[in-house]
Amino acid sequence: MYNYHFAVATQSFFLDQEPIEEILRERINYYKSFNKEIDFWFILNPSFSDSLGNSLDMTHNNLNKSVAAIVSLDKKFIQWLKLRIVFVNVGSFQSKSVFIPESN
Repeated sequence: MYNYHFAVATQSFFLDQEPIEEILRERINYYKSFNKEIDFWFILNPSFSDSLGNSLDMTHNNLNKSVAAIVSLDKKFIQWLKLRIVFVNVGSFQSKSVFIPESN
């Protein structure tokens, strides 16, 4: 079983209000400098968000907006994101297979 951890918020929040591109670029550079394999993904409209339903208090309480998520095998990275970005919801899920993001 693989344990995945995620930070989820509205697409608008991630793409317009937070410097998420810069944060992820810095993380990729950090991984490259240590020859570490990338273990996180930025996903628009992740399929698992439907199963979370109203258990998440989405950013600005607007569940009708499209969501985005950062999914990772590294729980500490997601915890750090929660501290850095604040207005995200975090959680986890398990899967028997390696997570492969759906392409839109």
